[in-house]
Amino acid sequence: MKPEIKEMIQHYIDGQFVSGHKGDFFVNVNPYTNEKINSVSEGTKEDINLAAKAAKEAFKQGPWGKMKQEKRLQYIYKIADLIDRDVEEISLLESYDTGLPIAQTRKMVGRAADNFRFYAEMVKNRMSGEAYHVDDEFMNYTIQKPVGVAGLITPWNAPFMLETWKIAPALATGNTVILKPAEWSPLTANKLAELVDEAGLPKGVFNVVHGFGETAGASLVAHDDVQLISFTGETKTGSEIMRNGAASLKRFSMELGGKSPIIVFDDCDFERALDACVWGIFSFNGERCTANSRLFLQESVKDEFVARLKERVDNIIVGDPSDPDTEVGPLIHTEHYENVKRYLQIAVDEGAEVYTQALSASHKKGNFVAPTLLLNVKNDMTVAQEEIFGPVLSVMTFKDEQEVIEYANDIKYGLAGYVWTNDMKKGLRVANAVEAGMLWVNSQNVRDLRIPFGGSKNSGIGREGGHYAFEFYTEMKVVHVALADHHIQQFGKKKQSLQTEAKH
Repeated sequence: MKPEIKEMIQHYIDGQFVSGHKGDFFVNVNPYTNEKINSVSEGTKEDINLAAKAAKEAFKQGPWGKMKQEKRLQYIYKIADLIDRDVEEISLLESYDTGLPIAQTRKMVGRAADNFRFYAEMVKNRMSGEAYHVDDEFMNYTIQKPVGVAGLITPWNAPFMLETWKIAPALATGNTVILKPAEWSPLTANKLAELVDEAGLPKGVFNVVHGFGETAGASLVAHDDVQLISFTGETKTGSEIMRNGAASLKRFSMELGGKSPIIVFDDCDFERALDACVWGIFSFNGERCTANSRLFLQESVKDEFVARLKERVDNIIVGDPSDPDTEVGPLIHTEHYENVKRYLQIAVDEGAEVYTQALSASHKKGNFVAPTLLLNVKNDMTVAQEEIFGPVLSVMTFKDEQEVIEYANDIKYGLAGYVWTNDMKKGLRVANAVEAGMLWVNSQNVRDLRIPFGGSKNSGIGREGGHYAFEFYTEMKVVHVALADHHIQQFGKKKQSLQTEAKH
């Protein structure tokens, strides 16, 4: 099913849809057919300058910076209502643009509306300060103020949900926003701009500049008037962003790459562990930062678990992302497709066995990589250490608890981890020992907005989610109030007093 799409996507700057300063554009391509969808305005430094000027004006002189919290949050609720109204259209756009199966984009778009409502409630109920009394002389209290202009750089996997995950807390806390969406998935970012425009937010509060990381993204990061940069994406890019923003002492939040382990002990609930493992690597086409891409099986269950994995891989429904029965669709772009295929060749070269579903001729046009198992993998192989970001699972074995902890931690990433065992003491020991920002025990990747989200090591800096987002999107201000005439040192009076005494 093809949704209605504009021929040209423009930037959204200072409350208007406008073409780029230079008039350049790039082509957006459908990953299922590799045919042109439409054209997109290519942002440059000049477009970022215009967006930054508008965002700063809206924050400093415009109504947004002076607006009462209650009125500001009415806009946030309105955006959520508009997303709910258009959930089917947004889901279709997301699926058409990214290759993600429609059954999965529908769930993600619903979560996007929840992001706005959640942060409106959080600001009302949890963005509160602290107060401390010092005897009867002082009261010291804290308040949280918006920082200013937030630059948000978002990825192409689950773009709409991940954009709103950043936009909602940024706006709800009173900042203004410049969004630089991924160039491979511009459709729903444009739709969000249309919804924000319909909601009537004041000019300059929310801006979208499309384009490439090397130009639009780099200009956003380097701009002196942009105080915050929240980035989700590849670790190498995150490191480059931090270097580019260092001169202006920006505040950064980084959710970066992952190569997360799933550890299956022989005393686990076998069927549930199998379900969670398959879903965790093959949903979202495997293009998920928290995907359990490294499977560690205790030796005694290895043969049976692998046999069952092969059955599942053979029967996963691969096809048209607009078909509600499809479970795995095409990868987002030919460039990414070629990179994933390159890793499969590396696996062969390193001595791994590649087991994959045989695809039909109908899959030839799109960027399809079939669900794949890499067997006989060693933990030091490239395919066990580097993020592939596709429907590819590296399978390894372990003898005991201590060995698997060492394997799990022998990697530069530390985003997520999964442990399956019916011995809860062991499960908690392993969860505590694995070096990752998030661990799930006997569970797939479930999300709770109240809980912080983020990684350790090369997987990120800072946390999103819950009230933890306030640490990034607000400035903590401390006010000290004197309650009595406390003692103040009187420098400069002692000499004067001695001189007066000498005269007498």
